[in-house]
Amino acid sequence: MADTQTPPGTAADEPGATAGRPAGRPPGPTSRRRTRSRTTTGSGRMAALLVSPTLLVLSVVVLYPTLMALRESLYGTKGLDPVTGFIRTTEPFVGLKNYSEIFGPAGDRFWNAFWNTTFFTVVTVGLETVIGVAMALIMHRAFRGRALVRAGILVPWAVPTAISALLWRWIFNSNGIANALLGHQILWTTEGFHAKVAVVVAEVWKTAPFIGLLVLAGLQVIPREVYEAARIDGAGAPRQFWHITLPLVRPALLVAVLFRCMDALRMFDLPYILIGAQKNSVETLSMLAQDEASNVRFGPASAYAVLLFLYVFLIAFAFVRLLGADLVGGAARGRRGENRRRRITTPRRAEVTA
Repeated sequence: MADTQTPPGTAADEPGATAGRPAGRPPGPTSRRRTRSRTTTGSGRMAALLVSPTLLVLSVVVLYPTLMALRESLYGTKGLDPVTGFIRTTEPFVGLKNYSEIFGPAGDRFWNAFWNTTFFTVVTVGLETVIGVAMALIMHRAFRGRALVRAGILVPWAVPTAISALLWRWIFNSNGIANALLGHQILWTTEGFHAKVAVVVAEVWKTAPFIGLLVLAGLQVIPREVYEAARIDGAGAPRQFWHITLPLVRPALLVAVLFRCMDALRMFDLPYILIGAQKNSVETLSMLAQDEASNVRFGPASAYAVLLFLYVFLIAFAFVRLLGADLVGGAARGRRGENRRRRITTPRRAEVTA
């Protein structure tokens, strides 16, 4: 009997393949694993190729300015040279001095801006979440004139922030509508807590429809059969809201709140136009960095910008890890566990049938 040579790369040449395997039997687990790895590698290369233009743009627009700001924060202002007594022509290298000064007496302005930024973020995002969910529930109901109501609710979000700040500045004028309705003469655009209230009111009016729009998108994908089953079981409107609506719109709501937190942390144009610059009551980190840069103190301005970037990054990271882990990680863990159970049970079934 002549010897038959099996060409390399066939199923019989693979490790784990038996010589007496019938022709109709499917390939072994090693062959399936190799095929799956080749498919995964090809999909990964295609995904990297498609994402590479976006990564290139982000590197140019985000990564490069961030690195340049980090480098600039290590230099001080020109000023006078203490050795020669002449004005420096270049910025001196000061290392981490711009960062260490925020923990001294010179950092009072920084911490005031930091707490103002945190206050505006917590208060405005909290109010916007409550009002936005209420707007979404109103826009989701079927009634006559719903399209007009939706358009009216979404108009404030479409107005540019600078125009919105000017409109609210007229409202909060000493002779404006706000004082006429309250019956008191309040100078809203001066120092004090009332300036914070003016910024919060204008910001909530401007951006609450954004959360309402995203929550509305989440409401429209909830099947009506879920509410019908709840009504049959005797659940009222409050129980349906807490046990059906909120859990099902939670992914869209979390995304909306995350975007609003990152946007509120870098608030600049609204308090700058509505109240004014260099007002301790409403000065944020973005306003502080802009004021330092406008006074040719690029080193401290870059340091404040870097700290603001780190603040936003930490808030976003903590938000995703603490509140969004069960949305992504839980589903992924469930799929991985299911795939693992399938891989374990499939060879056992094959052994039984053999």
